[in-house]
Amino acid sequence: MSDHVVLHVKGRVLVGPEDIRDELWCVGGRVTFERPGALADDAVTVEGWALPGLVDAHCHVGLDAHGPVDADTAEKQALIERDAGALLLRDAGSPSDTRWIDDRDDLPKIIRAGRHIARTRRYIRNYAHEIEPDQLVDYVAREARRGDGWVKLVGDWIDRGLGDLAPSWPRLEVEAAIAEAHRLGARVTAHCFAEDSLRDLVEAGIDCVEHATGLTEDTIPLFAERGVAIVPTLVNIATFPRLADGGEEKFPRWSAHMRRLHARRYDTVRAAWDAGIPVFVGTDAGGSLPHGLVASEVEELTRAGIPAIDALSATAWKAREWLGREGLVEGAPADLVVYGEDPRADVRVLGAPRRVVVNGRVIA
Repeated sequence: MSDHVVLHVKGRVLVGPEDIRDELWCVGGRVTFERPGALADDAVTVEGWALPGLVDAHCHVGLDAHGPVDADTAEKQALIERDAGALLLRDAGSPSDTRWIDDRDDLPKIIRAGRHIARTRRYIRNYAHEIEPDQLVDYVAREARRGDGWVKLVGDWIDRGLGDLAPSWPRLEVEAAIAEAHRLGARVTAHCFAEDSLRDLVEAGIDCVEHATGLTEDTIPLFAERGVAIVPTLVNIATFPRLADGGEEKFPRWSAHMRRLHARRYDTVRAAWDAGIPVFVGTDAGGSLPHGLVASEVEELTRAGIPAIDALSATAWKAREWLGREGLVEGAPADLVVYGEDPRADVRVLGAPRRVVVNGRVIA
């Protein structure tokens, strides 16, 4: 890692989709567009196409397929995200305490949603608080205080009695829980694969839905009207056929449902986009998926029919605005990624960062 205080980034700096500057400077870990006087004489220069550090709005640092991991493993996960250019992570549920990452100036910045909140025996073992509906408000309040402005519910999961996906929470309880989160200044998101949980959650005031594979022509207008965002995690949805194969013998109804959701995944995302629903990039890394997939998820959004510039914005400018974090503006933390070519012309460029800069320092 470079220890130089001043960094000069020149070429094409994409402050916004159409706001292009010729250069910026990183001084004391902050962005400036003013040449820093005599300090500039000793600056390190990086050339190329610069973007604000990418956003992975759904990942899990401190978690693997079996539950919480130790600090060394969590550090490796964060480093993989960093080296892929993902410098702002919304950690959408983790049982691990990763606050120590905030003290590291070489790792991505994390916005935490606390620990998942799920119905008893209705989620992956060792991941969530597993509770009953009468406990939901209290647990949402707890995680709202622990997180960084977000709370994560498990909105649906397989009901073994039905043999299929089913909503986790009664309407009245989820309304009260979301109201409590909002009272405490937190937004609420929910894991949802199926169709049946969506209307109640949106009408109860939820702010975002993860995966959202169950969106239909009935619920898409409701999401659009209320401005509820989705994070499709298409790189995760790609695993549905394998999951369905594994559950075929025991839960054939669930397996068939998962295959249907997978088959229409691109149509679902494009219909949501066309309706004006905000769509953001998230990978679901850290459970069964590896970290460092942000570029692949952007490419998946373009396969769904979202224009390249908008898919790029969903991990850059609009994503940062949605999460309340600055991009490449005067005085902002100097977190940026430099590429050899224009990522607006081909989002696959995101898969090969030329340089990653964290707090104004070039990561080797």
